[in-house]
Amino acid sequence: MSNSGIGQFIPLILIFIIFYFFLIRPQQKKVKEHKLMVENLKRGDKVVTSGGIVGTVERVMENDRAEIVISDNTKVEIIKSTGIQSLLNAPEIKK
Repeated sequence: MSNSGIGQFIPLILIFIIFYFFLIRPQQKKVKEHKLMVENLKRGDKVVTSGGIVGTVERVMENDRAEIVISDNTKVEIIKSTGIQSLLNAPEIKK
């Protein structure tokens, strides 16, 4: 009787393993890469905000904020971790 009880949980365990490798693990990797990208922002980087606005980082302030120039005389202050979606200019590879 105990063998059939354990046998019923095998499909659930397999489903969890599949979810882990196809959903959870890639999402954790993506979050880690985004956090690293946000931490390494510097003046002059071209970024895309969460709202789809393309701009250039003017200055990086403390308290997790950055000032983005989106056109002449138009600066926007955003929260780095939630406001910046991606980096447009490719990072330089130093040898």
